Amino acid sequence: MPYHIVWLIVKKLPASTLRFALPLGTTFFMTFLVSGFATWRAIGMAPGMVGTWMISWAIAYPTMYFMMPIVRRWLLRWAIEEN
Repeated sequence: MPYHIVWLIVKKLPASTLRFALPLGTTFFMTFLVSGFATWRAIGMAPGMVGTWMISWAIAYPTMYFMMPIVRRWLLRWAIEEN
């Protein structure tokens, strides 16, 4: 069913989980796109490729979780407020 038809039964994440969900989703897609696509292009769908991808994701997620607030603060210091 299309999303607009079932919107009443689709559960949303509580706002308090956003600090975990954002780096989780970001690292999930980025590690897949970067390491997964690069490996696939270089050697094809090799045995053990998913395991290797999961290892890189396991490193990327905690890194993103701790670095995202720091980078956000740095960028907010350098950002110019628009009127």
